[in-house]
Amino acid sequence: MSLAFAILFYVATLVLVVGVAFKVVQYSKTPAPLKIPTTPAPTTTSGVVMRMFREVVFFESLFKSTIWTWIFAWAFHMGLFAVLFRHGRYFHDLLPAVIVGPLKYAAFAMIIGLIGLLVRRFAVNRVRYISAPSDYAMLILLLLIGISGSMMTFVSHVDIVGVKTYFDAWMTLDFDNLILPPDPVLRIHLFLVAVLMLIFPISKLLHAPGIFFSPTRNQVDNPREVRHVAEWAEKL
Repeated sequence: MSLAFAILFYVATLVLVVGVAFKVVQYSKTPAPLKIPTTPAPTTTSGVVMRMFREVVFFESLFKSTIWTWIFAWAFHMGLFAVLFRHGRYFHDLLPAVIVGPLKYAAFAMIIGLIGLLVRRFAVNRVRYISAPSDYAMLILLLLIGISGSMMTFVSHVDIVGVKTYFDAWMTLDFDNLILPPDPVLRIHLFLVAVLMLIFPISKLLHAPGIFFSPTRNQVDNPREVRHVAEWAEKL
């Protein structure tokens, strides 16, 4: 079982890295023939950088659109970021306990945010109308990952040392010490994470890197000052 999970994560990591890299290259090569920044838009490059910062960190446009969706979405994303940061302790010893310890409560923000977003899919008519089965599946998968991870922290405590030893061996290809703790919740959690990694490059979760390539956000609003010509049109 330990070897099977190791192979699964090798494959999942390869799919995640190669898949996301492929999509990022594809996004970067996709021409933007029109100047279409969502107005009011910045007229300088530094303004665009600040706009992207506010959009990525504070979800500015979502906040202006609907406050309740913003609350749940921001809680989920910030909780997820904190949880991922906390998981760094399984791969190195650079994170002090005084920082890692309190971050375990970020899982609650992540779960509450996901529940709110899932209820929104059912409760709001216009959102339910445009929701595909994959939209529900992604939220449920993330919710199960959050719940199973929280169970190992607050309900049935997992062998942290054993998990860290396993992933140290996994990263160094030390198959002699590749022993996964026999915890069913841990194995369910890891399996769900591997599934998420495998489907990430072909799912709507690609909005994470995709937002940086959105012409409505990354373009300078200067159509009067500078004529916008796509690279493919310059050759005509």
